[in-house]
Amino acid sequence: MAQILKGKEVAEALVETMKKDLEALKAGGLAPTLGIIRLGERDDDLSYERGVKKRCDSAGIAVRQYVLPADASQAQLLDVVREVNNDRGLHGVLLFRPLPRHIDDAVIRGALLPEKDIDGITDGSLAGVFANISLGFPPCTAEACMAILAHYGIDPAGKRVTVVGRSLVIGRPLAMMLMHKNATVTIAHTKTRDLPSVTREAEIVVAAAGVPEIAGAEYFREGQVVIDVGIHVKEDGSLCGDVKFSEAEPLVKAITPVPGGVGTVTTCVILRHLIEAARKAAV
Repeated sequence: MAQILKGKEVAEALVETMKKDLEALKAGGLAPTLGIIRLGERDDDLSYERGVKKRCDSAGIAVRQYVLPADASQAQLLDVVREVNNDRGLHGVLLFRPLPRHIDDAVIRGALLPEKDIDGITDGSLAGVFANISLGFPPCTAEACMAILAHYGIDPAGKRVTVVGRSLVIGRPLAMMLMHKNATVTIAHTKTRDLPSVTREAEIVVAAAGVPEIAGAEYFREGQVVIDVGIHVKEDGSLCGDVKFSEAEPLVKAITPVPGGVGTVTTCVILRHLIEAARKAAV
């Protein structure tokens, strides 16, 4: 029976720390403020926005929403990005992606200041992750994985870690963050030959392939720690991850659930980044 690495416990610990940091900032006359930029009314964006706003409301953090229609032009979106860049009272920005196809994502990423990019989407933020320097912020989901490992006392130093997924949102930046903690990291993906044999070699497996329940019992062995980043809606309306939980859980040492795992921690990381951005701006 595996230890269930519940995100709620991690999130609660992060919230307690953030409360103290937030109180210190407010005592100094600084009120961290988040800007959310959204194009259109995608259900997943709206759901995520509600979750972030609820977390901000409970922490007493102000939120400004910048909502454009889905057919807004690239020039219109750039105007909003410039506005938030120049607003000294706005400390962090959450830009919902993917952007509509008629907008060049690279242009928008390049326009947003890394110091306000609290979700780690800009090239500057990613450069900071890869070089291990304080420039921008890491992608929140990647940092949520690191926060879970740290909270449960799972030190990646010296361990073999396989990250299944090579996106710039999770896979590659997370691999770099693990390497900075002295892990020996393999980046695998859905095109990796004999993927189950690669994951079985690892002591820690991070599933971030974006494919529902791709990893069954043949991917795992006893003693492993499994971090499941995926979240998908099944035909019956229930949620699942990239891992077949019912097959992996009896085998491994510890595993994150879906839902209730990585996603629960991600919104807390957003607020932690916002508070840090406000602190840096005040210096």
